[in-house]
This record gives sequence, structure tokens and C-alpha cells, in this order.
Amino acid sequence: MSKKSRSKLWFLVHSWLALPIWFFVLIVCVTGTLAVVSQEIVWLANPDVRASKPSDDAQPLSYDQIIAAIAKAEPQTIVDQIVRPQESHFALSVSASYPDGRSMTTYVNPYTGVIQGVAPAFDFERFTRALHGWWLVPFTNGYSWGWYLVSILGLPLLASLVTGLVVYKRFWKGFFKPTLRFNHGARIFWGDFHRLSGIWSIWFIAVIAITGTWFLIQAILGDNQISISSEPIVPVVSRESVPLTADGSPAPRISLDNAIAETLKKIPGLEATFVSLPSNAYSHIMIGGRGWYPLMFQTAQLNPYTGEIAVTSLLSDRTALEFVTESMRPLHTGDFGGLWIKLIWFFFGLLLSMMVLSGLLIWTKRTALATANALKRANKPPRPARPTPASQGQPAMAAQTSEGHL
Repeated sequence: MSKKSRSKLWFLVHSWLALPIWFFVLIVCVTGTLAVVSQEIVWLANPDVRASKPSDDAQPLSYDQIIAAIAKAEPQTIVDQIVRPQESHFALSVSASYPDGRSMTTYVNPYTGVIQGVAPAFDFERFTRALHGWWLVPFTNGYSWGWYLVSILGLPLLASLVTGLVVYKRFWKGFFKPTLRFNHGARIFWGDFHRLSGIWSIWFIAVIAITGTWFLIQAILGDNQISISSEPIVPVVSRESVPLTADGSPAPRISLDNAIAETLKKIPGLEATFVSLPSNAYSHIMIGGRGWYPLMFQTAQLNPYTGEIAVTSLLSDRTALEFVTESMRPLHTGDFGGLWIKLIWFFFGLLLSMMVLSGLLIWTKRTALATANALKRANKPPRPARPTPASQGQPAMAAQTSEGHL
């Protein structure tokens, strides 16, 4: 085998070794696409997650009414947190604890307050997000290596976007004259599909690549105890500030509805989608939700006895850096604008998965064909050396010389 043939064969071996990486990228894209609509898939599979209206004109209960309904059904329940999903067809998620030490999350109908079921500790939604986000590798000491393995893919994805636009000359013509040939064989079809889907997915690939790279930076910062948060530490309610009843026990807390009303005075337009109740006599009530900017939450922590706001985390409180970094996760997952945004993210996630698959098919076929040709050349017997013109003329010259001597 010649030196050039050996070099090409080693290059083909190198190409085949990249095959597992391609499959890993494909799996990450597919699981990410499923994770976008995993909550909706759970809704379809589990009736307990659905918020069924008892009548067409039924209105959602307030937080105080929800707690009263739970207390009536299970008097021993201690409600810790209530989360109201963004889509109205989902049941409330209520985290509660019990005197015997049990702690669980239940699904509660937002219109009737009925406990519809218990949320499993690890359902399909958590499974797909864990598989996509950190490859199910447990977090033992900081971020798991699975998180790094997945998030580092943001860099080659961003590089692929840039190089693809450089290689595909005048790519913008694909917006005005899209080409997808069906009758010219699989190779031509998948090539057209890869280019066309890439053109229409430029914005989505850029969003996923940049936000994925941020997750890598976030892990590096977290594992090195570097914080960029400007949120202040909230001091607990002092013992002297806790009002007592005649028997010496803490006085009743203000209602959640009153706490939300006080919060809305400070944060107009806030849609309170979650509330956290105090875990002890010295903790605050936390109320949070989205406002005019759907990519970030705003929160307020209140004194549970007086309703006075102790600290807030508003959009105006964030630094420019926080404004960018806190927007990364909802941009990556599509979880910020309801079902329609999720469907858009799901469609382009599916398109990105098909792009990776089409690139994998094209690359595999091309590499397999090049490998077969290289092996044929390697196993082919060498041709016999052809005589050169000089060697062909030597016998005649020798004959002439001998005749001259004679």
C-alpha cells in the first residue's frame, strides 16, 4: 500500500470513530424535542393532571380557597407551596407535608379544590428532562459530568451553524427559491432537505447553541463557587417581631389573598403563579410570577404577620448580565409563552433532529463508499512495472556495439 493510500485509510478510520458522537448528538436533540412537550404528554396520559371544569362558567378558586378545600379534605395536611401552571388546563401542583413526616406533591383541581392524585417522584416529564439535560448522571459534588457532556455540544453546534453558512454560498436564496428534489434519489433528497431545513432553522439553531453554551458556563461558575447574582440575602423575621397570642403561640398569619394584594401594589401586572408558605414561625411568604417580560420571574417576600414586603426581586433589580443569563433557560426550553410557543419549539426541535439525522445519513454513506473504494485499492494486486523507453533501447545499442567490434 502506498503512503497516500495508508493516509487516506487512517482518515477513514478517524471518520468512523466520529460515528458515536453523531448518534449522541442525535439522541440529545430528540430527547430535547420530547422534553419541550413532556408536560403535555403527561397531561394526555394521566387524567389526574387535567383541570376539568365542573361547568362552563366555573372560575378558578383563590389560593385561600384552595388551602381551605385541602384542609377540609385532609385536616392534617400542611401546605408548603402551590404552583399554578401557565396553561389553564393543568391542575395545580401542591407540595404538602404531614405530621408523620411524609412529604409529597398532589394534583389539585383549580376549580373545585379536589385532590385528584399524587404526583410521582419521577415521571415522564422529569425523565426526559434529566435524560436530555444531564444524561441521568447523578449530581454528587456539584454539576454532574453528564451536564458537561451535554452542554458542551453547544460549541460544535454553533460552529456548525457558522461553517454551514460559509460553505453554502448565497444561502439566503433558499428563502425565496426553496429546493427539495424527490425524484433524484435518496442522496439528493437528503442533501436538499439538510440545506433547506438549516436555512429556515438559523434562528432556532443559534438560540439553542448559545443557550446550551451558557449552561456550560453556568456549570463552570457554579463548581468554582462564582456567583453573578445580585439578589440580597433575606433575614428571617426576628423573634421580637413575631406577635403572640394569649397562650404564647405565634399569632395567625395573614391570608394569601391579602399577601398577593400587597404584592400587586409593589409589582403591578404580576401574575402570581406560585406561592411558598413559611416553613416556620420566622420565615416569609414568597409570591412570584411573570409580568410583562415572560422570560423572567419576579418575586416578593412578605412578613407573614403584617404583610410588609421585606425584599423584592424585580426586573429593575437585575443587572444587565442577569437579564441576559436568566433568560437563557426559558429560551432553551420554550417554556415562556404557553402551548403555542412550545409547539413552535417542538417543530423546530424535530426539524433540527432531522437535520442531524440527514447529515448522519449523508456522512455515513459517503464515508462507507470511500472506505469500500480504499479497501478495493488496498487489496488489488500491484501492476507489473512497464519498461521505460531507455530500457527498451538498450539491447539494440548493445547489438550495434558488438557488430561494430566484429
